[in-house]
Amino acid sequence: QVQLVESGGGLVQAGGSLRLSCLASGSIFSINPMGWYRQAPGKQRELVARITRSGHTTYADSVKGRFTISRDNAKNRVSLQMDSLKPDDTAVYYCNTHPDYLNRFWGQGTQVTVSS
Repeated sequence: QVQLVESGGGLVQAGGSLRLSCLASGSIFSINPMGWYRQAPGKQRELVARITRSGHTTYADSVKGRFTISRDNAKNRVSLQMDSLKPDDTAVYYCNTHPDYLNRFWGQGTQVTVSS
């Protein structure tokens, strides 16, 4: 059973910062790209950031310049540093492999709420 455990969410004011962390099973973390996804109320889940094992990163246009994804391969951990947060960033954030069909089990996610 693959496990993904997200943490670090919370309530912040616009312009503030949060750092999200995800601990993942080594069976998928060791070889696969990892991504951070988010799902806002009434919207589809979307990929916001992706990182390969070697450290190549990709970001959604909406978060470029504000979010930074990183990974610690030794600790099976992927992080998302979120700066200059906007109310539109409010969502539940999840980590998983990318493509996500590599792992069909999702964690609980962590709630990020940004107030104006």
